Amino acid sequence: MSAFINLTDYDASIHAEILDAVTRSDSSIVEICEDRAIEQMKGYLQARYDCDAIFSATGTERNQLVLMMAIDISLYHILCAHNPQKLSPMRQDRYDRALEWLKKVSENKLTIAGAQQLQESEQVPTGLFGSNPKRTQHI
Repeated sequence: MSAFINLTDYDASIHAEILDAVTRSDSSIVEICEDRAIEQMKGYLQARYDCDAIFSATGTERNQLVLMMAIDISLYHILCAHNPQKLSPMRQDRYDRALEWLKKVSENKLTIAGAQQLQESEQVPTGLFGSNPKRTQHI
């Protein structure tokens, strides 16, 4: 279980009674989805940022933007487990926006203000691998 997200952090995004109804008051479902969301975020962030420092922060030391994205991703997973056919378009949009933000951070198009970056030697270079577009020859 991650200490990064508290159950009270969800109050800004979903009413507590709705979250209780969706999870049937089973806090282990919330914890599992939180852990999955954080692992999903680490996949995007670990090339440039110290994920251990980011996700081990508690209370007011947490980066609020990272926390908001983690909650959006976690809620998406929670609500998909409940009934993916009745997923709110707003919830889908927030999840898509969180993934887009993570992609831009991983591509070095955005930075996370105040987040501890890895040393230059520890960072994984991006954009160094690839190939030219395939050419076709007409005979």
